[in-house]
Amino acid sequence: MNKPPLLDGSNYDYWKPRMIAFIKSMDDQAWKAVIKGWEPPKVNDDKGNPTDVLKEEEDWDDADYKGSVGNSKAMNALFNGVNKNIFRLIEHCTIAKEAWQVLKVAHEGTSKVKMSKLQLLTSKFEDLKMKEDESIHDFHKNIIEIANASSALGEKMSDSKLVRKILRSLPKRFDMKVTAIEEAQDIDKMKVDELVGSLQTFELGISEKSEKKKSIAFVSNAEDSEDEGNLAKDEGVSKDLVLLGKQFNRVLKRMDWKSRANVQNKSSDINKSQDEGRRSKTVEDSNQGKRVQCFECEGFGHIKTECPTFLKKQKGLSVVWSDGESDSDLEEESAKLVTALSGVCKSDVSEEGTSCESDNDSYIGDLTKQEVVTGFSELCIKNEERC
Repeated sequence: MNKPPLLDGSNYDYWKPRMIAFIKSMDDQAWKAVIKGWEPPKVNDDKGNPTDVLKEEEDWDDADYKGSVGNSKAMNALFNGVNKNIFRLIEHCTIAKEAWQVLKVAHEGTSKVKMSKLQLLTSKFEDLKMKEDESIHDFHKNIIEIANASSALGEKMSDSKLVRKILRSLPKRFDMKVTAIEEAQDIDKMKVDELVGSLQTFELGISEKSEKKKSIAFVSNAEDSEDEGNLAKDEGVSKDLVLLGKQFNRVLKRMDWKSRANVQNKSSDINKSQDEGRRSKTVEDSNQGKRVQCFECEGFGHIKTECPTFLKKQKGLSVVWSDGESDSDLEEESAKLVTALSGVCKSDVSEEGTSCESDNDSYIGDLTKQEVVTGFSELCIKNEERC
């Protein structure tokens, strides 16, 4: 409150209005001394006209004292409101008006200099455009800075001129708002602060929408990446299921073909055994060992699980089933599955020497053929659903 603003030589446009307000706040006589000036009181002649002789201070009246105090306050403010370099310009001054004019001419120049500066400010004002990454607040400050500089040089810009300049200098994202303002309001009567407030509100809405779009795009990209990962996993599972189906289909075809041949052979063996049973039970007992036939090599005296040919094929199927997998647990499990699927087609002979299996029942391991076919059908359906 008691310290005047400081002029450093580059902030005259900023310093001048602040200094005016500071001098006016001190005393009316101080600002009057700056505007009208003050002269030391002089002695009047007999006719009442002032002469060149200065009055002695003890002869001053109240008016003379008031004028002197006002001038002294203004000079004190000016002396303390400039830096050391600028103080050299006004240190010889004793009247506030004189010091004020020296500072004004030094920073504003003469009339010709003022005209040149005003032309430069006008060109700068017309070329000023709002940038895409610039906010309304920053652009408004740039506009006001030029307007204040012009006002300091003696040419004040009207609100209508500033409003029109702001409207035609906005980027494309404000086109809709500019059109609405021009159609709904009178530009000549519109205030700059009112326009800036409306544009800032519109700018805030645009920024919120853009942030929402960015967040939605981020979530969408995250979901896409997650879906891609799940899709890759599903594709891997689908490939495994397809491989499983192919291997299972091969085994099933082999078992289906062999089971048909085994059923025919078994039925003929059953008929033969029944006829031989009628002839003689002793002959049947002697030939019982020969009726045990292998359904793999069609030899007699052993069953399929004991057949060397079958055991070799079992090892081959286990290698094919693994299909290049390196996991030992997977190979062991796959081998067990193939063994269970391939199974053994055998005839359980009763104590009376007749087969307990019918012609339509063929067992594969612990499962019937019908159960294997049903299980494979369900596996195919699930495979299609997964794919």
